[in-house]
Amino acid sequence: MYAHETTLRVRYGETDAMGYVYHGNYAEWLEVARVELLREIGMPYTCFEKLDIIMPVREMSIRYLKPAHYDELITIRTFLDQLPAFRVQLRYELYNEELELISTAQVLLVPYNRSRKKPCMPPEDFLKLLNPYFRDVKPLKVLECL
Repeated sequence: MYAHETTLRVRYGETDAMGYVYHGNYAEWLEVARVELLREIGMPYTCFEKLDIIMPVREMSIRYLKPAHYDELITIRTFLDQLPAFRVQLRYELYNEELELISTAQVLLVPYNRSRKKPCMPPEDFLKLLNPYFRDVKPLKVLECL
């Protein structure tokens, strides 16, 4: 399993008339956490793009447990529970400053070769970077992009 943690502060423009974070903003937060997870692994999303691979969201499920409010620090824990194949399944837990679980989510991404216009396997280098987290070995160094 690979786990990553991202922290962000709720901006005023992300709240609705009730003073809560508008539900649509959670999807953007999940994307921020996903991009930072890829960067931390050592293969930022720009590396995928250089390989002509995009990863569109195929499915997204968000469960709202408690509201988030303006100026709160939100911690997003992102989990990659299994080594990706033709899909990349991410699980999320969002916590407020009191470390209360406020939301859970799941996102399913599909690696897609842009020029061939069809799904593909994730890049081999990406899988090599992840392998250590699914075995009892030390992680590899950060991948240098093309």
